[in-house]
Amino acid sequence: MRVVPGQAGSFPLRSLIGGIYLPALFFGIGQWMVIPAIPQFADELGASVLLSGVIFAARGAGSMIGDVPSGLLTSRIGGRVTMTAGVLLTAATGVAMGFSTGPATLGLFTLLNGIAFALWHVSRLAYMTETVPTEYRGRALSLVGGVTRVGFFTGPIIGGAIGQFWGLEAVFFAQAGVVGAAALLVATRLPQARAGDAGTPERAPVSLQSVALAERRSLIVAGSVAITLVLIRHGRQFLIPVWGDQALGLDTFEIGLVFGLASAIDMVMFYPVGMVMDRWGRKWVIVPSLLVLSTSLLLMPLTVGFVSFLLVGLLSGFGNGLGSGAVMTLGADLAPPDAAGEFLGLWRLVGDVGAVAAPPVIGGLENLFTLDAAAAATGVVGLVGGVVMLLLVRETLARSAPRGSPG
Repeated sequence: MRVVPGQAGSFPLRSLIGGIYLPALFFGIGQWMVIPAIPQFADELGASVLLSGVIFAARGAGSMIGDVPSGLLTSRIGGRVTMTAGVLLTAATGVAMGFSTGPATLGLFTLLNGIAFALWHVSRLAYMTETVPTEYRGRALSLVGGVTRVGFFTGPIIGGAIGQFWGLEAVFFAQAGVVGAAALLVATRLPQARAGDAGTPERAPVSLQSVALAERRSLIVAGSVAITLVLIRHGRQFLIPVWGDQALGLDTFEIGLVFGLASAIDMVMFYPVGMVMDRWGRKWVIVPSLLVLSTSLLLMPLTVGFVSFLLVGLLSGFGNGLGSGAVMTLGADLAPPDAAGEFLGLWRLVGDVGAVAAPPVIGGLENLFTLDAAAAATGVVGLVGGVVMLLLVRETLARSAPRGSPG
C-alpha cells in the first residue's frame, strides 16, 4: 500500500501494523528483556557495583550520542533504510553483548546498543510524522507508546525466565532473535513514503544549525516540557522500588506487584488518550499527565504501608498512561516539513536529557536531603512543567492542520 503523507480524510492505522506496530512490540520486548540483565551480567563478568552502574548507563549515553546523527541519517538515506539498520544493529550488538568476556567489551557493546536504539526510534518517528495525517497522529503514536509499554511489562518477565533457565548470555541472544524478526517486518511490510519526505532520501538535506536556530523556541520551551515529562516518568520508575524498599520495608514481591498493576493501568490507556489528543488537542493529555504524575510523587511520602503505597502506585500508572505517545506526538507536530529528520533528532536528544538525568538527580537530592524531599521535589518539577505546557506552549493540533487543507 502507498501512503500519501499529510492527506486529509480517512487514514487506515491497520496499514502500519506489519511495518510499525509489530516491530515496535518486538523491539520493546527485546529492549526490556536485556535492560534488567545488563547489570547482572556485568556482575558475573567481575565488574564492581560502580562499574556495573557505568555499564548500565552506557545504553542511555549511546542513545543520546545517536539521536542527532540518526535524524541526519534519516534525511539522507530514508526512514525505511535507517529503521532497518537500527534494528539490525540492535540484533548484532545483542549477540556481541552475549559473547562479552569482560566488563569493557560489555560496556562497549551496550553503548552501541543504545546508538542502535536511537537509529530505530528517531527514524520511526520521522517516518510517521510524514506519513500519518495530523488528525490521526495522536492515535497512531499513542498506539506506538502502548505496544512499547506491553514490551516494558512482558520483556523483563520473559528475560528473567530465559536468564533463570539458560543463563544471562541467552537473554542477549534472545533479544537478537526477537529484534531480527522486527527487522524483517520493517524491511518487507513498511508502507512506502512519498518521495521528498523524511521517510525517503529524495530531498536536499538542510543544515542542523539552521534547524536548531529556526526552531529554537520549540526546542527550548516545548522541549522543557518534554524533559520534565520524561524526567518525572523515569523518576517514578526509580522512586517506586526505592521507596517501597527503603521507606516502607516491603519485600520484592510486594514492590513488583505494585509496579506490575500500575503498568497494567498504564498499558490500557493508550487508545483513549490518542483519541483525546486527536479530538481536543495535545494539551488535554500532557497537562493532566504531568499533574497526576506530580500528585502521585507528592503523595508518596504520606504512604505508611502496602495499601497506601499501592494506591499511589496506581495513580502514578494512570498519570503515566495519560501521556502515552505524548512526547512523540508533540515533537511530530512541531517538526518542520522540510527538516523533520533533523528536528526530531534534536527533539529526541532533548527528551533523553530527562531520561538520563532522573536517577542521578533524585539520588543526589536524597543524599543532600531525604528521600521524602527527593520525591516532593520531583513532583514540584512536574507541576512547573504542567504550567509551562498550559500557558507557554500553543496547541499544536491547530498548528499542524493537515497539509493542503484550506486556511
